Amino acid sequence: MAAGRLTERDPAADYRRDRRRLVERLRDGGVSDLAVLHAFDSVPRHAFIPDVMRARAYEDVPLPIGRGQTISSPTIHALSLEYAEIRPGHRVLEVGTGAGFQTALLAALGARVYSIERIASLYEAAARTLDRLGVDARLMHGDGTRGWPRHAPFRAIIVGAAAAARPPEALFRQLADGGRLIVPVGTRRQELRRYTRRGDDYERETITGARFVPLIEDGQRGGRAGRNP
Repeated sequence: MAAGRLTERDPAADYRRDRRRLVERLRDGGVSDLAVLHAFDSVPRHAFIPDVMRARAYEDVPLPIGRGQTISSPTIHALSLEYAEIRPGHRVLEVGTGAGFQTALLAALGARVYSIERIASLYEAAARTLDRLGVDARLMHGDGTRGWPRHAPFRAIIVGAAAAARPPEALFRQLADGGRLIVPVGTRRQELRRYTRRGDDYERETITGARFVPLIEDGQRGGRAGRNP
């Protein structure tokens, strides 16, 4: 090869390299669940990011996905998954599909995933992306604050928007005994919490500070179900 000749870049190799660097940052930051780290190494975050933002796909920052919504930072996703203590076969409810990245992470962990998104355009885009990647998940367009009673109880429920004070009662009711609810709470000052059900009681823990869009209750928008309802 002549000196100075430019070599063609391999975007796939670049993404793999950046993804592994992200996994190293998560591990250095305290994420210790090997299954969670493996999920991050196997799920292509760039596939869920708008084209104009893909150069930043593996930075540890939240990114806009349209309609005033964001995809959370990898650290927030990793902490949510680690504290949810998900194991293969667990039935998991995700409130707020968003772009579908966390949905894919849950599937990579072997969970039976049920995910609800209230914004139609995000629901449709996430369904297309997940279909293209072959991710096995059940999706619904509707009000996630009502949960998905047909498939309850859930071993874990992960909420992608902040409740102003207390999480919706429907989510507590649909949590299995010993199950874990991961949810941000607050308005200006928010914290990511874990509630663990113990019979009729719920143990509360603070995971970390957080910044999420507010959780909105807007009724079932037609109750439209996606793949494998």
